[in-house]
Amino acid sequence: MLPHTCLRLISIIHLNSKFSSFHALKCTHESFKKMHHPDKDMHHDLDAYQVPGKMPDRDYRAQNALIRSCTMNHQYNESVIVFHRMHCDVVRPDCLALAAVVKSSAVLLLHGFGRSLHGFAVKGGYVMIAAVAKALMDMYARFDELHDAHRLFAEMDWRDSVSWNILLSGYARAELNVQVMNLFCLMHAQGDEDAKPTAITIAVVLPVCAKMRSLKSGQIVHVYAIRTGLESETLVGNALLSMYAKCGSVRDEAHYVFNHIGCKDVISWNSMISGYSEQGFFAEAFQMFKQMISSSFKPNHATVATILPICALVENGYLCGKEIHSYVLHSGLENDLSSNNALLTYYSKIRDMCIAESIFANMEVRDLVSWNTMITGYAMDGHPLRTLGLLHELLLTGMEPDSITLIGVLSACTQLHNVKEGKKIHNYVLQHPKLCLETSIGNALISFYAKCDKLDDALKTFMGMQRRDLISWNSMTTAYADKDQWEKLAELLNKMSNERVQPDSVTILSVLQGSTFLGIEKVREVHGYSLRTGIISKLTVGNAILDAYAKCGSIESAFRIFMSLTGKNVITGNTMISGYLKHGFSDDAERIFNDMCDRDLTSWNLMVQGYAQHDFNDRAICLFREFQAKGMRPDTVSIMSILPACARLASVCLVRQCHGYKARASFDDLQLEGALLDAYSKCGSVNDAYKLFHTSPQKDLITFTAMIGCYAMHGMAGEALIIFFDMLELNIKPDHVIFTTLLSACSHAGLVDEGCKLFRSIDTTFNIRPTMEHYACMVDLLARRGRLREAYEFIMDMPCKPNASVWGSLLGACKMHGEVEVGQLAADNLLNVEGGNIGNYVVMSNIYAAGGKWNSVEQMRKMMKAKDLKKPAGCSWIEVDSKRHVFVAADLSHPNRSSIYDILVTLDQQIKELYSSAIDGCPSF
Repeated sequence: MLPHTCLRLISIIHLNSKFSSFHALKCTHESFKKMHHPDKDMHHDLDAYQVPGKMPDRDYRAQNALIRSCTMNHQYNESVIVFHRMHCDVVRPDCLALAAVVKSSAVLLLHGFGRSLHGFAVKGGYVMIAAVAKALMDMYARFDELHDAHRLFAEMDWRDSVSWNILLSGYARAELNVQVMNLFCLMHAQGDEDAKPTAITIAVVLPVCAKMRSLKSGQIVHVYAIRTGLESETLVGNALLSMYAKCGSVRDEAHYVFNHIGCKDVISWNSMISGYSEQGFFAEAFQMFKQMISSSFKPNHATVATILPICALVENGYLCGKEIHSYVLHSGLENDLSSNNALLTYYSKIRDMCIAESIFANMEVRDLVSWNTMITGYAMDGHPLRTLGLLHELLLTGMEPDSITLIGVLSACTQLHNVKEGKKIHNYVLQHPKLCLETSIGNALISFYAKCDKLDDALKTFMGMQRRDLISWNSMTTAYADKDQWEKLAELLNKMSNERVQPDSVTILSVLQGSTFLGIEKVREVHGYSLRTGIISKLTVGNAILDAYAKCGSIESAFRIFMSLTGKNVITGNTMISGYLKHGFSDDAERIFNDMCDRDLTSWNLMVQGYAQHDFNDRAICLFREFQAKGMRPDTVSIMSILPACARLASVCLVRQCHGYKARASFDDLQLEGALLDAYSKCGSVNDAYKLFHTSPQKDLITFTAMIGCYAMHGMAGEALIIFFDMLELNIKPDHVIFTTLLSACSHAGLVDEGCKLFRSIDTTFNIRPTMEHYACMVDLLARRGRLREAYEFIMDMPCKPNASVWGSLLGACKMHGEVEVGQLAADNLLNVEGGNIGNYVVMSNIYAAGGKWNSVEQMRKMMKAKDLKKPAGCSWIEVDSKRHVFVAADLSHPNRSSIYDILVTLDQQIKELYSSAIDGCPSF
């Protein structure tokens, strides 16, 4: 059997290795000469091997030595060929040569040939020799045929440490971790001096402890190493370093071991750097690398592969990365695949894809890692088209994409919103069963479909996944939350509960986004779950629950959460301030603000905005100036927060200051421009508003709406319509707000025909359904021109039920025109809709008084008294030298009240004297 097996083997080797005339044996000959200095006959014998059939009488010892030499020099094919020639010539190998050829067959994974060698060893009596038995054990271990390896081990009469180590290595290679640990314990328990664990044993067992993440087991092995004096050996020390690093104890035990290694090598340093990196301690890894360089150790390819990605993550790592790149080029590593891949990773992470592309183009050998790094790098750098191009180039090479490739490509498809290309990727996945089992790809597909507004496809993908993890569920909950699909989110949460999947912080945060829709009960449920599971200890979750309670109106619960949170940050304080201000508790918000140790610009903006919204305009402006005095620079939100306060104070000076700051800070924000236009308008400065609008390089619907509103507010309907038509020429589609503004302008200017045409165009031309505000404007438009009956009929023909603003518009016009009858109809409807507004009673009372219906006036007064309705006192103000002065009737709070009232008395006396003079000068009849 053996000769036939050998012949088949040689033919395979001959084809695979392309041994033309056994040319490779010449290399074996040369290496053998250098190692053993053979005599001239050996020379002649090896030269004869170069051409088949020309070999002279073979010397037994020389051929055995040649087999051993080939195996020692990793020339395994040649070792097998020489053995075959010996066997054909019926030359019996010695035990060491047989052991060597067994090792060669193991390395070459020649299962059939290896078993033939085992049979040959049994027949020839070699199997009882330790060297051969160990070689056969190692062969079966490499073949993953551990049963046979263990059987040989059990049949051995004498077992030494090497035998045990071979068996341990086999089990470790097969990842049978429990068996490795049991075998190690058994080896240790034997107590045999020749079979006690060695440095190699420990170097085999410790990586198994690391894979099991069993720090305790690793520590037990470490204690044994200390007791036997093996700890200081470099091999053991490196294994200990790796084990402690992978078990998460790199800063303590690993660092201690590193310092106690007697003779450190590059592997020792690499283990520490890699350990720090794997645990996320990038600064320490970088520092360790610098110590390695200062200790005169030259980095190898493994060092480069580990440290380069770290250089992209640490401070001052950029220049170091460049220096390592230079080192690679000058140290012979420029053709090393792992070093080049590390360079690609480094440049991808620092977003320098030009250099990455250059390295990639010059690589002689590329593997899938190289392609994946480039594809992912371009996707992260926002170059989706190049990402897709690389995928097509990869496919042309014949390589098959893996999950990392496809996730990068899906990211590119998401950026492009290219659903068609993304579905091609999905189809590719479905055609490859192994990829279908990759949960990460399913999660990426869910995210892709969700971001492309294909929630049905996202759900279909989710439901079709063979393996779902928590990320899968969170991808769906986040998708529904981002698209405000709260009912579907609630259904998904129920399904999640039914399948006993435990939510994490990401799930909780998604649910809390919909707190206003899901209601206070769901917030309480989430709060309770967070307390039971301890998730609330994460500050992001605590802040989100606080915000949810505030949005649901339970400000007391929000405050209790605020007080219970440990390690509060600025976001916690800002969230509480926002909650208080939203519900009108400005004093409580101010208290939280004052108690905050750290405040950011958002904190100040919230308080300024809150004061402005609740009409504490002076306090808003003082606070705005205070944070400027502290050296903080306002942003666009700051300016937009303070502008309403400036407008309410009618301070065009303050608005101009805000405008000037915007110009100096080069804020290019259309929303801010719209807010400035609105503020100028409310301050009565139409010219300033138009200058800003005219000089704006970009105009959108917001700026056009603000400018039209400005003209409308000041009765310049013609100008407002011109701006509107300019907007239409720019193909900017109007919305319902702009029509409300235009109709109001037409109403105040008396442009009834233009207003009616505009109202009809809302539905017919622009396909916008008229709102209640539009109907109210039309009523006001007709009623102001005295067409009160027509306005009333318009109301009665409305397709929806009129609200208070519609009836109020008609009632106000009836007062202006003294129309009692229609006013009575309007008042009756208005008081039914809005019975608590004192203004409605006052207007109707005035209408009755103008018509001389004093009984009706008295009736209105009684109704107001019965409902305890009182008209609030009005106020007036004036701005002098950038300071606002407010006056209310009978107000004595102004510091200059004495001189002010003296002047008022004088003015009143002068008016009376002028009136008396005018009366005296009039002729009597």
